[in-house]
This record gives sequence, C-alpha cells and structure tokens, in this order.
Amino acid sequence: MDVDPAASPYAGKPAPPSMLTNVPKLITAYFSEQPDPTAASQRVVFGTSGHRGSAFDRSFNEAHILAISQAICDYRRRNGIDGPLFLGIDTHALSEPARAGIVEVLAANEVDMMIDRQDDYTPTPVISHAIVAYNRGRTTGLADGIVVTPSHNPPNDGGYKYNPPNGGPAETSITRWIQDRANEYLAGGLKGVRRIPYSRAIRASTTHPYDYLAPYVNDLARVIDLESISSAGIKLGVDPLGGAGVHYWGPIGECYKLNLTLVSDEVDPTFRFMTVDWDGKIRMDPSSVYAMQRLIGLKDQFDIAFACDTDHDRHGIVAKSLGLLPSNHYLAVMAYYLFSHRPQWHADLSIGKTVVSSSIIDRVAAGLGRKVHEVPVGFKFFVAGLQGGWLGFVGEESAGASFLRMDGGCWTTDKDGFIPALLAAEMTVRMGRDPGEIYAELTRQYGNPVYERVDAPATPAQKQMLAHLSPSDVPATLLAGERIEQMLTTAPGDKAAIGGLKVVTQNGWFAARPSGTEDIYKVYAESFKGPDHLQRILAEAQDIVGQTLAGVR
Repeated sequence: MDVDPAASPYAGKPAPPSMLTNVPKLITAYFSEQPDPTAASQRVVFGTSGHRGSAFDRSFNEAHILAISQAICDYRRRNGIDGPLFLGIDTHALSEPARAGIVEVLAANEVDMMIDRQDDYTPTPVISHAIVAYNRGRTTGLADGIVVTPSHNPPNDGGYKYNPPNGGPAETSITRWIQDRANEYLAGGLKGVRRIPYSRAIRASTTHPYDYLAPYVNDLARVIDLESISSAGIKLGVDPLGGAGVHYWGPIGECYKLNLTLVSDEVDPTFRFMTVDWDGKIRMDPSSVYAMQRLIGLKDQFDIAFACDTDHDRHGIVAKSLGLLPSNHYLAVMAYYLFSHRPQWHADLSIGKTVVSSSIIDRVAAGLGRKVHEVPVGFKFFVAGLQGGWLGFVGEESAGASFLRMDGGCWTTDKDGFIPALLAAEMTVRMGRDPGEIYAELTRQYGNPVYERVDAPATPAQKQMLAHLSPSDVPATLLAGERIEQMLTTAPGDKAAIGGLKVVTQNGWFAARPSGTEDIYKVYAESFKGPDHLQRILAEAQDIVGQTLAGVR
C-alpha cells in the first residue's frame, strides 16, 4: 500500500485501545448533556443526507432526537402522509438509544411504525426498498421512513435521516422545514413534544413488527443475475464492516446458493476490528484503502470480494487483479456493464453522476450513446430520475450508487451498497474478467484519469461567498496550460446550484465546494494527462479560488 505522507502514523493499522470509544460514557452523555439552542454547533442541522453529530459535542443528544421526531410527525400531518413509517437503525452506539426516543414520540403521535420483528439492524437501502415497494401503485396512504445512522462516520457519531414517500433522501425544502421546526422545539425546552414511556410505546397498537429481511432478499433476483453467479460457483468474500447488513449476507448466500464467505460477523460499537483511516480516525469507509486493509489482505482467497459501510448504502470492491478499486473507477465500470447487459432497459435511459465524479463516466456514456445527467453533490438529486425510471444508473464519487431493476422498474431511490457489490460478482462471471480488469480495458479506450481531493482553509464568510459564486466572479481563462471551456456554478443536468464552482478544460477539471461542518473548502480535481498535470490543476485551483475569496474575511 502506498502511504500518503500526510496520513496518520496509525493509518491502515489496527486501532490501539486508546483510540476506542468509551461507549458507556458516550451513552451517558447522550442522555445527560443538554444542547444549547443558541449555539450553532448544537442545533439541528440537516446536511446532504440528514443530521449528524456526537453526544460528546452536544450535537446528537436525546433532546435532538425527540425534537426531530416531533418535527417529522408535524411534517407528516401537515402534508397528509398517513401511511406506515418504516424505521431502521445501524450498529453505531448511539443508534439504539435514539431509536427508543423515536419510538416514544411516534407512538405518542399515533404514527403507524414498522420496526424489525427480530429487533435487528436495518440497512438504509432496505428501508428505501420497503418504502418504494409499499407505495408502488398507491396515491393515498403513502409510507415514508427514518434511518438512524451517521453512515460510515466514526463510532462517536450518531445520525438521523428522513426519507419521504419517494423513498430517497429528503430534498432541501423538506429537511429545512423539519430542521427549523426541531430547533423551535429545542429553543422551547421541548414544549409541545409528545412522548410516552418506551414500555408503552413498544406495545402500542400503532407499533408493528415487520420482516424487513425476506422481502428485500427475495427481490434481489429482480435486479441482479444471481442465477449466473450461483451456477458459476465463483468464490465471493464479503466484509460487512460490523454494519447493519451483517445479518443479511448469510440469507442472501443461502437463498441464491452462492459460494459466499462472510469474513467477519462481529458487531462491536467501538469498531475495534477496523484498521484506522488516513487521518487517524476509525471510519467504516469501504472506499478507503486504509480502512479496508482486512479485506484487501484476503483478496487472493476470492474471485471477487466486497464490503459495505455501516448502514450499507456504500460499497467497496476488492478485485483479485489489483485490490481495492477507487470508487470513481467502479462507477465507470458499472455504467459500462449495465448498459451493455440489461436488454430490457429502454434505449433512452440516462446515466446520473455528480459534478465531482470522474469524467471517464462521461466518456463511457458517449461510447454507449447515452446521455449524462450531471447533478450537484447529494443523492437526493437522483431520486426523481430513479423513481421516474429515466435514470438507469446513478453514482456519486463517495461510493454511493443505485440502478433500476432488470425490467427497468425502480429498485431503490437511496444509495444501495448490496447491489453494486453483487453486480461485481455478476460481471466477473458474465465477462470472464473482474472489475479491475474491465476498468483497465476502459482506460485503454477512453484515457486513464488521475483524481484527487484536497482541503484548504476558509472563513465562514469565504465559504458563504464560494457557495454563491457566479462565473463572472472568476477572471481566469487558463487552467494548467489549457483553455477553460466551462465555468459552472449550476449543474448541467438539472440546473440546480452546485454550491461552489467547477472549471473544465479539455483534459481536466476542478470543483471547489465549502464544507458544511468545518472551516475549509474542498477541491476535487482530475486530469487525463497524468499526476504532474493533476498537481498543476490542484495548485492553480487553490490560487484561483484564493484570489477570488481574497477580499473576504
């Protein structure tokens, strides 16, 4: 493994005991610490996919959960959403206590909620699949959902996501309304929040046990050619990374007679079995070569191996030919494979990507004769296309993806880590080459890009300016020796604001976006002319953005 010189000395190594979360202390903080509603860092803030924080920082405590849950109940009543609410959690330490508070509030508000009948974990894509399946053909009594997860983020974190009746991440207008309402409850000392004791709530007539596992597992044959995988008998390895899908992979293997090995079924809220990520934090990121060292070390034991993050909405593919595929590489491979091996799909289906995903996807799409629908960062921008059946495949650079069923129908409208993982096995069987080998073939046809993301400091005022730039604010005409062909502040696909700037040349591009949680901005860059050209793009990108922001403090 090539080690980034800026990486922590712990990166890629087992976490030392001193790094592990004190779970009893974290749970105590969740119940005992009270957020200050006047402090911005302690208020409810929905990012691209929900509210996230830590009990230690007073940003994810019981008060937040009660306030958000009541706000969602208010939103449901206001918008006539009166079907069942599908509720799932992941394996983070704060997820179980948060679920208890949600159940207490939802029961008090007489919301019909569906909780796992085995009192088990429920992956994000399973919740989305349940919503989509329930609402198919309905116009009234629509279902929605809640997933308690901070995704792949560190063990101290908690997260809360709301999925409306379309089954995907809630759009900004919805999350802003819920966020503002929740903060009103926080400011009012939770006055108006309805709640009953858990012992009553869990036995309420509106609280229903639900089998999440069987409907999802049984439906997988509609989206993946599992019969071919079974018949070939190839060796599959899967690492759930201690996440919510840990009890799904066994039934998937049994149901479809797959030669599948679960390399670990351990669940531990400290995630002590992980290798440390690049920055010295424990993070269950299946796209990180540092976090994925366990499975990478086993790659030669399997024909193809894969992992998913804690709520199983992200994927990581480990190919025998090269190890862990960078997420952008596998997005291009999936787009190429799916549009070549789904004969029932309509000829006019498009490919969805974010503005910071690799341009090799555009080149592959052009080779396939398919249009690209490019959107801002956030999976919510893909929901309409998946639900409407006009986006066949969608992917984002952070290893999130979903695609349509074989018949062209909607599968999920949220990220799904299971199906990209299983698709890697399907393509290995049907093409006789693993995804790493397929990507190498694509680069010989379309070029071999190099991609990197770096962070740069920015004040809150500078971040605000960056988020609202117009192309006329940037005087540059050249980037790394090439003429600038496009300067974008809105996404080409849906014309929505990208919350930053993207600059494109013939052989490269960069995009700059402010962080939602830190005083930095993120620079994404790519070059089809090699590492030296990429470094020039990165350096000049920071110069261009820095000069543009120079007058703002």
